[in-house]
Amino acid sequence: MRTFDISPLLRASVGFENLNRLVDLAARGDSSDNGYPPYNIEKTGEGAYRVAMAVAGFAQHELDLTVQENTLIVTGHAAEDTTAGREYLHRGIAKRAFERRFQLADTIKVTNASYADGLLNIDLVREVPEHKKPRKVEIGAAAPATATIDAQPEQKLAA
Repeated sequence: MRTFDISPLLRASVGFENLNRLVDLAARGDSSDNGYPPYNIEKTGEGAYRVAMAVAGFAQHELDLTVQENTLIVTGHAAEDTTAGREYLHRGIAKRAFERRFQLADTIKVTNASYADGLLNIDLVREVPEHKKPRKVEIGAAAPATATIDAQPEQKLAA
């Protein structure tokens, strides 16, 4: 039994929604993850990545990519078999429907997808917004001290 609720511990946290979501995903686990279809994640350059997924037997129109709230969802739906009269003695190339989810960081964007030779290649790039990039803050000289004038108590005029 892997169900437990840690939400009472997180009620006082502000600004850690991503951490909460990751904890929820880890606690829930993914029992539907059976390793199909197999995939590789490659680093192709500085801040550039590629997900290569082996989808042998699927045509390009049978695959669908969706990006929704930092989640890349790859789905494959096998079309009806139009080769009537074909009899398989052994069917080792799996062509069953699938859905594979990839959790993306806030700064990762999907830039391109291509399909060739039974491999679906999805290109990703890390785009850090200007306000999140480190910046240099110059330390200026202290302003010269100005003379302080102390207030004197008022003197009463004699009448």
